[in-house]
Amino acid sequence: MNALTRAATAAPARMHGPSLAAALLVMMGGTLYPPLMADATGHADHRLAMALFWAMSAGFVRGVGFVPRFLLWRLLFSGWAVLAALGLALVFKLMH
Repeated sequence: MNALTRAATAAPARMHGPSLAAALLVMMGGTLYPPLMADATGHADHRLAMALFWAMSAGFVRGVGFVPRFLLWRLLFSGWAVLAALGLALVFKLMH
């Protein structure tokens, strides 16, 4: 067993409320108000949608308590990734 696997299995993962709440808010916001992911002209803003979907995916993965073993996936689906993706979405939204 290598150090990467040992670190991932050392402690059981628990639910992460803030990440799960962020995922649920993004999901409900996009469902109830789809123009959230549109630019000023009403066309789909794909960069904004990508950032929001990343935040939602990472929020659900980390929020339910799953922590991937592979380092890249662990970074992309962490609580910090949720925050980074929401920040990126805010930057994209403010650019338009």
